[in-house]
Amino acid sequence: MAEQTLGLQVKGLELERGERLLFTGLEFDAPAGTLVRLAGANGTGKTSLLRVLTGLMRPTAGDVLYRGSPIARLREDYFRDLVYIGHLNGVKDDLTALENVRIGARMGNLRVARGELLAALAKVGLEDFAENTTGELSQGQRRRVALARLFVSAQKPVWILDEPFVALDAASVANLARVIAEHVNAGGIVIYTTHQEQQIDVPGARCRTVTVSDFAPGAAHGRE
Repeated sequence: MAEQTLGLQVKGLELERGERLLFTGLEFDAPAGTLVRLAGANGTGKTSLLRVLTGLMRPTAGDVLYRGSPIARLREDYFRDLVYIGHLNGVKDDLTALENVRIGARMGNLRVARGELLAALAKVGLEDFAENTTGELSQGQRRRVALARLFVSAQKPVWILDEPFVALDAASVANLARVIAEHVNAGGIVIYTTHQEQQIDVPGARCRTVTVSDFAPGAAHGRE
């Protein structure tokens, strides 16, 4: 059987947390070469939606399809193609910045040379902190260690990122925007949340904004 074309499809998602319904009827398509920004105020369910898209959380209803199949069924086949950088940084305090990026890459079955790891850290402004343990670094620097993984993950088709531009200096923001654009323009899929507008050099036809609050219970869009 021929492999399905790369793409994510979100169909009729509904998510309830506790006794609160965050969103219902949420749908969008993200074919290869698509940048999707998830917008909305705090508390509308953006981070929860990201966790659903990664398979870390099950929706109350609806489905997420990857290459035409539900991610709940694909499991490792989906995870192998995915890079997820969530709200928590997921770095180990007793390891150096360099070791954290190396281990993050290896967990994604990526073997990366030391020079590439150092270059990735330089892209997020941490070239002078490669041998420092992350426990010695500030919260902003720890976030940059997590984001450095993206600079060695070009072969991973799907990137899902929670507030990736927070706590970055101007040079690091520019580098991150550039690597995201390169990934999308090469045919990858990037889905991210952000509170601020950020210029990413991707053709307008490939950019989509999904406002999660449009799918809140009672919202007109959510009922369509």
